Amino acid sequence: MSSQKTTDAPVDGRPHALALWRRWWRRQSPARQDRFITLGPLLAVVLFLAAVVAAFAYLRIEEVDREQEAVRRDVEYAQQRLRLRLLERQEQLMRIARDVANKEVDVAEFVVQAESLVNQYPELMAVSWVDNRRRIQAVYASASASPNQSRGAGETIRPGENEGTFELARDLRQPVYSRPMLTREIGGFNAPTLQLQVPLDDQGKFGGVVIGEYSVDGLLRFGVPTEVAAKYAVSLIDDKNRTLAGSVVPSQNRESRVLPWSQAPATYEIPVSLVGNALLIRAEGYRSSLGAVGSGFFWLVSALSALTVWMLLGNWRHTRKRVQAQQALITETNFRRAMENSMLTGMRALDLQGRITYVNPAFCQMTGLAESDLVGRVAPFSYWPAAEIDAWRARLDDELNGRAPPGGFEVRVQRKNGEVFDARMYVSPLIDPRGQQSGWMTSMTDITEQKRVREELSASYERFTTVLEGLDAAVSVAPLGSEELLFANKLYRAWFGAEVSGHIDLIAHAGVPPTPRLGDSLDPVDGLVGLPTDSLTAAQAENAEIYVPELTKWLEVRSRYLTWVDGRLAQMVIATDITPRRLAEAQAAQQTERAQTASRLITMGEMASSVAHELNQPLTAINNYCNGMVSRIKGNQISSEDLLVALDKTARQAQRAGQIIQRIRSFVKRSEPNRTHADVASMVNNAMELAEIELRRHNVRLSHYIAARLPKIMVDPILIEQVLINLMKNGAESIAHAHLPAARRNVELRVVPKRIEEQNVVEFSVLDSGRGLSPEVTARLYEAFYSTKAEGMGIGLKLCRSIVESHQGRMQAENLYNVEDIIGCRFTFWLPVTPLPSPLPGAAELGTNKGADVH
Repeated sequence: MSSQKTTDAPVDGRPHALALWRRWWRRQSPARQDRFITLGPLLAVVLFLAAVVAAFAYLRIEEVDREQEAVRRDVEYAQQRLRLRLLERQEQLMRIARDVANKEVDVAEFVVQAESLVNQYPELMAVSWVDNRRRIQAVYASASASPNQSRGAGETIRPGENEGTFELARDLRQPVYSRPMLTREIGGFNAPTLQLQVPLDDQGKFGGVVIGEYSVDGLLRFGVPTEVAAKYAVSLIDDKNRTLAGSVVPSQNRESRVLPWSQAPATYEIPVSLVGNALLIRAEGYRSSLGAVGSGFFWLVSALSALTVWMLLGNWRHTRKRVQAQQALITETNFRRAMENSMLTGMRALDLQGRITYVNPAFCQMTGLAESDLVGRVAPFSYWPAAEIDAWRARLDDELNGRAPPGGFEVRVQRKNGEVFDARMYVSPLIDPRGQQSGWMTSMTDITEQKRVREELSASYERFTTVLEGLDAAVSVAPLGSEELLFANKLYRAWFGAEVSGHIDLIAHAGVPPTPRLGDSLDPVDGLVGLPTDSLTAAQAENAEIYVPELTKWLEVRSRYLTWVDGRLAQMVIATDITPRRLAEAQAAQQTERAQTASRLITMGEMASSVAHELNQPLTAINNYCNGMVSRIKGNQISSEDLLVALDKTARQAQRAGQIIQRIRSFVKRSEPNRTHADVASMVNNAMELAEIELRRHNVRLSHYIAARLPKIMVDPILIEQVLINLMKNGAESIAHAHLPAARRNVELRVVPKRIEEQNVVEFSVLDSGRGLSPEVTARLYEAFYSTKAEGMGIGLKLCRSIVESHQGRMQAENLYNVEDIIGCRFTFWLPVTPLPSPLPGAAELGTNKGADVH
């Protein structure tokens, strides 16, 4: 505990890193925590591999640096040894040169000293004494010297042999090393040499040089320490990177450098300080080290790393499976707990001794008791009503002995607040995972609401039956394919008795296809079971009006299919007595016909003066023709040809008067409704002939447009002519009341085909140039017995609209505007080319639409 406090304690007032980590971890969601737990081992694998690679890379770099440092140190050591050896030879040659310059030695003595020097130091190939004119005074060459190096006394050195070293030594008066020189031997091999020219000072004058010729190969063999030569491929190169002496790295070692795990040989080169940049010493490893990959330590660590990675991956897979299993277990547990907590059924578990071992929240909610008040308790339980403890003990004894009924039993349960409710319990054995019974599981359902609903349904059924018995319609239900009568109300029993024959007769008279009877009427199995009935029961009821002679009544029969309470498909028939309605409809049709005839008579009465004026013209012409013929016949002043012409004109005037009277007689005569395929143009022309009589009286010009090739329509021509005449007459009267000048007294009739409401129609439009319709008149336009004329009856437009709608058409009126001024009115109605079957004659006229005469 103390260590925990020490670990999580703040440091200098700041939270510890571990405390911050724990605080951050608690704030993460469970899903994110699981994701971190799952990815943790995988992240550890990656970090481990990265650490191993970084360690090997670091070791590799350290090894390369160490090898490079060793090469550098060894090469510098070899260069120092070579420098010291050259300095020793240089001092010896300078002593010989000083003796020669002081003339302390002659030629013979010079040869002896040169011989001693050459024989003592193998790298020194020859020693020569050259005067200031490049002539060799004396020379001693080693036996191993090449013929080119063995020059005789008296020979002259050519200027190009030492590449300016002679002139440089003469000018500087100091020892000068030449650049390495390559000489061609007999075998064709190059034998590089190096010259040291020591100037001779003859009392301040240049007296020549003493030349010591070194074998570059000898310098390498005898000047480089053996321990360095054993470790590296040591060579001497010139400033052009040409190898003068020494060994080179094998080609296979150089090719191995391209391998990814191979180490390039450590190489280092440095100039020989006395000679300068013209001669460099280079050391290079004989073979390339395989580095860390080639060592056993690497393979050991690699094997251990691979084993660790495999274990970490296995741990990751195991962790992931464990997390998945844990998540599945948590999900399953949460689901079961949620399902348990959301159940409306109370669950109670008893052990074999009758002790409560488990209750779910629903059981606690039903009883109002906490889980601690129930678990571990034995009978009598606190939810037993005091008055029914004996009954509960008997029930519990039956339950513990396995005698509980499979269908459950009803009990009364007392809540903690004393309230008692009805419940139903079901008991089943509780089996453990080993297959042994460990107790009893009881489920309890509150059926208080169900009992209340059952009682209400029973009362509702009684009320419903009472309502059906009191209906003024006969209701019967019978299953299909059977002669059983499932239900019949009081009126059905009064009309047809308790037999199913009345039900079947109503269906037959109504035109509903009879259902074929089953072969065996005694078979209790429904022959239609299993067939889909949704489309039948969801269909709308079928209506029909029939006359039943036995009852001397008109009945409206409605039938529909339904699913009976036992699942059988049945047919319900409702028969309503509509005899009074049929009588009223017949009377209404007669009244409508009388109203239409009266309207036509009223129209002709209003047009009486115009008709009289129209008839007066032909009658006056006939009278004039007759008087003229009588006078001329009496005076014997007419020939037979003139008489025939006069009689022909008299006959035409009489025919014209007869046509006018025939039109009026056909329009006003009373006839039965007769709908035929009428020609639109002929019907409109007849209407215009009668309407023009009234329009001419009001001095109104009638223009018309009738589209060509109009289809025939199914209408009553006389009724449609009545509508057109009424509309044109109203337009003429509106123009007359407006007192317009003659140029503006126009009525236009247009008849055109159109497509309205997805059907082909013929549209009739009557346009006038009157004062239009006021808002008050528009609101009451089709109201019955409303008129703007003093002598009007207010039934003209009502009848017009009723006639149009009885032909399944529509009528509308609107004002014509010029900007904001009303310049007239337009009445439009359309009739379908192919109308739907219409109701009984007069039904539309007796609707709720209202009308009025205007203008």
